[in-house]
Amino acid sequence: MSRFPTPPSVAIIGAGPAGLFAAEYLSAHGCRVEIFEQMPSVGRKLLMAGRSGLNLTHSEPLDRFITRYGAAQDWLSPALHAFSPDNLRDWAENLGQPCFSGTSGRVFPKSMKASPLLRAWLARLVEQGVVIRTRHRFTGWDGKALCFETPEGPVTFSPDAVILAMGGASWSRLGSDGKWADLLAAETAPFAPANCGFTPDWSDDFLRRHEGNILHSVGLSFENEKTRGDLTITARGLEGSALYALSARLREAIAGDGSATILLDLRPTLSEDAALKRLQAQRPRESLSNRLRKAFALDSTARELLRDATPKDATPHQLTQTLKALPITLTGTDTLDRAISTAGGLRQDALDEHFMIRSRPGVFAAGEMLDWEAPTGGYLLQGCFSTGLAAAKGVLGWLESSVSGIR
Repeated sequence: MSRFPTPPSVAIIGAGPAGLFAAEYLSAHGCRVEIFEQMPSVGRKLLMAGRSGLNLTHSEPLDRFITRYGAAQDWLSPALHAFSPDNLRDWAENLGQPCFSGTSGRVFPKSMKASPLLRAWLARLVEQGVVIRTRHRFTGWDGKALCFETPEGPVTFSPDAVILAMGGASWSRLGSDGKWADLLAAETAPFAPANCGFTPDWSDDFLRRHEGNILHSVGLSFENEKTRGDLTITARGLEGSALYALSARLREAIAGDGSATILLDLRPTLSEDAALKRLQAQRPRESLSNRLRKAFALDSTARELLRDATPKDATPHQLTQTLKALPITLTGTDTLDRAISTAGGLRQDALDEHFMIRSRPGVFAAGEMLDWEAPTGGYLLQGCFSTGLAAAKGVLGWLESSVSGIR
């Protein structure tokens, strides 16, 4: 039974994971929920994320998991404890989407796709009476009323409470354009690309010739932090999971110093001594390119990088040193709209502990609208689900205090 004499109305603006999850919780607890989405359909970024396998969350221990949120970990810790990776996995399985953990610890639905999960989720929301209104672009407030632009013209809506879940400022074609920041400028930190590509100081000719090539299973290090993964060369520079994990620190270093130098380990499974022995075992009369190919199975891209980073008369010792720590100077980030996610957004000091915007009582916020960032690997989606639930619980508490006359 509802805990309210009359079911209160809640508007949720944004139909990504944070907004949909908040809607599920509130509609199950006696609220009339309407979701407003500016795009023609819901969950577009979720569906895009699932094209290569929907990475829902990560199976590492929770205390380690929480550190992945960097400067925001203390802020988000209560929400992550209240709705943990295990809870997210259980939720997906309750929707008929059994999950598994990959060798890297990443958690996926067995179907590997987002569409079956989204269909089951939307069916649940319909059963719970949630109304979804697409093609409604939020344009601000008229007093306490919400204002929207629609194909039929402007409309307003006056709910009892609001959750903003409009996303960050990347992949605008999927709906996350960040234009909402103009409405909350005093509370919002500037957006910056996160989990993004970077521009190295390589020639346009090198980028053109090697565009699309992948440096497989390489290691990266920057300021004593190390990562592993693939790097892809693009027309604009470098991208890939190994680089995304370092993106926050690299972005800050470039902003402060104008550039940042990472060290590339082309063969992270080999020690420098083992690499030197392999190179010395090659026939000295062969070309350097052949010796590198035979000793380390390096492709043409990796061989060219190694040759360009060492003197022409480099000794085997110098070559193996560079093989294990090849410097790459990065001079900038890829564009904000091409980033997987964004830093910046609604600041922690602009919200109370229940994710309500202090300057707008009854208005809460969740998901990538908030000023936090995390690497890929399931941390982004988990943060959206956990803050979506935290904001929904905040709404419920606020509404209950209104009914009881506490507020």
